[in-house]
Amino acid sequence: MIPSPVRPLAVDGAQTRRTRLLFFGFDASEPSHIRRIRAYTDCGFDVSAATMRRDGQGTGPDTGVFWDNIHLGTTRHAAMGQRLSAIAGAIAALPRHRKRLSGFDVIVARNLDMLAIATAARAMMRPAPPLIYECLDIHGLMTNPGRKGRVARAFERRLLARTSALIVSSPAFVERYFAPLQGWSGPVALLENKLWLGPGPAFRPAPEAVKPRAQGDPLVLGWVGALRCARSLAILAETARRLGDGIEVRMHGIVHRHALPDFDATLAANPNLRYLGPYAYPDGLARIYADCDLVWSQDLWQWGTNSTWLLPNRIYEAGYYGCPSVAVAGTETGRRVGDGLGWTIPTPSVDELCALLTRLDAPDIAARRQMLLSRPDSRFRQTCAEIRAAVEQPLTRL
Repeated sequence: MIPSPVRPLAVDGAQTRRTRLLFFGFDASEPSHIRRIRAYTDCGFDVSAATMRRDGQGTGPDTGVFWDNIHLGTTRHAAMGQRLSAIAGAIAALPRHRKRLSGFDVIVARNLDMLAIATAARAMMRPAPPLIYECLDIHGLMTNPGRKGRVARAFERRLLARTSALIVSSPAFVERYFAPLQGWSGPVALLENKLWLGPGPAFRPAPEAVKPRAQGDPLVLGWVGALRCARSLAILAETARRLGDGIEVRMHGIVHRHALPDFDATLAANPNLRYLGPYAYPDGLARIYADCDLVWSQDLWQWGTNSTWLLPNRIYEAGYYGCPSVAVAGTETGRRVGDGLGWTIPTPSVDELCALLTRLDAPDIAARRQMLLSRPDSRFRQTCAEIRAAVEQPLTRL
């Protein structure tokens, strides 16, 4: 049975009750989860969430939580067996929260784990609200051609049959995966990984403030965000070694050490490869991108599938603050970067990256920075209209 569409938000006082949204997230301490819940709240939704904690981060299940939250347990990175056990445990615990799981107009579940739990929760609700599956990455298991992959895709298809709509961060996720492999033909909303700075005015540098790098200063190449791609680290480290005093690679963000076990040794071997630690979001971004000439924006972690299809938040952050990106041609990221956001290289190789960096001069980079800063904020910054449309528009087509 197709659920009724979500009730519209209040418009000019015509409706007083705000849409009640229940968000299922895999980590209450994950920055993108917090930003999305904040965005939903700022854009007029009455938000509650049911969330797990990844690796037990924080001092308790509600550390840093500013929303009404149902704690679903903890999971660990790269521990599929434990994740399956945690999902089963969360589903078994749902009846204890029956009263708190009532009265919602729409459910948004981020990633497949949460979709499984949200589907079980929705079965307890009367009336059952629409369920939206939000997918920001295609896990490597889902494209595995072997038996494990086939089982995982079959499980996802069963859940998709109970799903009202999809939210994706890249059109390639639908074009390359959900439509051809999973047979999805239902409503889809594209909600890109743009900056969320709130609904009001926010600082952005002026184009005329851009000045070319001083003669003799090294080119500064940044790598900003979740640092988890071993292949990117290897390329950046070798590029730093080859170009020597002509370059400085600066890395900002949280290091996923389960994915980069040799991170400290790589730093120690390359004096012009620097790690400057985590940063405050969004307050730290302006300074980071002002200090970089270019940023490495291409994810290589799951090459040929997810990394080739995704649109990372780096390209939006960098573009908003006027810093050009470097990506690989032929990828979804490369296609977007090739549309004036920076430069692309033919293949993800040290030779190609070094060739590009030695070819670019300071006036080239300054001109591209000025061009980026002259583009509309909405190219890089999310609006409440986009947030609301992602939830409401697909459901009006049911």
